[in-house]
Amino acid sequence: MALPAHQIMLDDATISAFQTEGVAVVRGAFSDWTELLRDGMAATMAAPSPLERSYQPEGSAPFFQDLCNWQRIPQFRKFIENSPVAGIAAQLMQAREVRFFHDHELVKEPGTTLVTPWHQDSPYYCVTGEKTLSLWIPLDPVSKDQCLECVAGSHKEGIIHRPRRFDGSKLYKDDSLPEMPDINANRDAYTIRSWDLAPGDAIAFDFRIIHGAPATTGTTQRRRVFSARWVGENARFADRGGKGSPPFPHLTLKDGDPLEGPDFPLLYKATA
Repeated sequence: MALPAHQIMLDDATISAFQTEGVAVVRGAFSDWTELLRDGMAATMAAPSPLERSYQPEGSAPFFQDLCNWQRIPQFRKFIENSPVAGIAAQLMQAREVRFFHDHELVKEPGTTLVTPWHQDSPYYCVTGEKTLSLWIPLDPVSKDQCLECVAGSHKEGIIHRPRRFDGSKLYKDDSLPEMPDINANRDAYTIRSWDLAPGDAIAFDFRIIHGAPATTGTTQRRRVFSARWVGENARFADRGGKGSPPFPHLTLKDGDPLEGPDFPLLYKATA
């Protein structure tokens, strides 16, 4: 795959891991962009969007989340449009075209008791396609015991589990999908990937991968993460019959339409 000169070529092992297991670690690819993303995170937290969702149970430090800020936060737009990220996404997905789907900002302060439960992203998203990618980019050091965890190979099982809001309530009226298995009760039965991460590393994972994240009660380090979601060619809009995450209420696309438009810019196209 021919990439522009400023792009980063990934090694074969990283691409193979993503293609085989649906999850891989990408080392150091965004080290030159972490300060820009930190500035963008600070701007987002100072003036959150209407989609901001922060949680602070009694006795817990806060967990800040926001979505879809790349069009209003200049630092995020610069990263999405000018960094090597789209070319990296193309290599991982083995895609000839790459569109940006959305951004997600997550900040777990030290002492956050909230655990991100095991889930798959795909049933929350208004998109279908075989080539999908999240890049989970930490802006602070993350130890393995505080890291996002992914169940390797779960994207190939052909099972989409019942999506729920993180408080356990139903996301959609159609509740016919199978429940998520109790992974914590049977961890030895799964291949669970997580890593020690430095700022500028990234975890790459398929939208269908089962994943979760621990609380940060055992650390004094805040965990700021910029997550960038991407799709390859043949991505289609999916009407899930309810309010997904993010909701994109303004879209006029119909179920099965190509996922196109200003919200989803085409940022990479192979020339050979």
